[in-house]
Amino acid sequence: MSIIFECEYQGRRYAGHGIPAPGSTLTLYPVTDGQLHTALVAGEGPEALRDALPERSEPVEVALGDPGLTFLPPLLPTASNNALINGFMGTHRSKFDRAPEPDEKFTPPNYYIKGFGSWLRMPDEPLTTMAEPIWLLEEPEVVLVYANDDEGVPHYAGYTFGNDLNDIGLHLENPWAWTPYAKLCETSIAPWLFLDAPPEKVTGTVTIERDGGPAWQGPFSCGADSLFHRIPDMADYIFSYPHLRRPGLVNYLFLGADKATYHDGFRIENGDRMVLDVSSHGVVLANQVRYGTRAPK
Repeated sequence: MSIIFECEYQGRRYAGHGIPAPGSTLTLYPVTDGQLHTALVAGEGPEALRDALPERSEPVEVALGDPGLTFLPPLLPTASNNALINGFMGTHRSKFDRAPEPDEKFTPPNYYIKGFGSWLRMPDEPLTTMAEPIWLLEEPEVVLVYANDDEGVPHYAGYTFGNDLNDIGLHLENPWAWTPYAKLCETSIAPWLFLDAPPEKVTGTVTIERDGGPAWQGPFSCGADSLFHRIPDMADYIFSYPHLRRPGLVNYLFLGADKATYHDGFRIENGDRMVLDVSSHGVVLANQVRYGTRAPK
């Protein structure tokens, strides 16, 4: 399984292979903003990204905990911010009272636009919510990453994992009108880009930590085997919209989440730490919740 990541170190952009182990040293190869995007759209698929790392250039060795090291969302165009966070809701079988028929006609699930790619946050960064959320909900999800070429053709880069934190309490008060407000929380994403087809099986555990200890814990699944909708159908449908095929756009497409803390009656509070352990893929995504403030009058 090939995995790549991008990061900044001492003001310069780099890329590397794999998920670093705690205490390890990273081998980083210099790249420019958009270099991997260009390699993807010129190549034959995600593996073009692995082959694009300039391993003959002068790499640098950096300790994982170096304070000058900052990881980046996969393929994020930092200069142009030409990136979009968006996704689907109500996609899991656990939210239906029946199983899909093998040849069932595709019915698009609900969809949302969360914000710009620059709004994404990395592991261990706080996630800011609205000032007075009603009932927050963490959502561990598979995130598909696409990059459009100059003709507006989407190219699949691979997948990673994210936490679509939102205010489900606000959504439930008015599902037909207030969902866009409920989604206005910051979103975390793992920097590790898996250069494979969307995963069939993804399992893990959510732990909500409070005052230094676990306050709630429960399992989740978010692979294709847990979805009611077929991933190719969802991707084909969303890219039927021309605005999502704008040249150069990087698209972070969240595939929806299983039931979690809210469905167990647990309330996430200001200062809680959400730990999403995607054990099936060796990824841990942890972020502290931070309530926002109202704008001054």
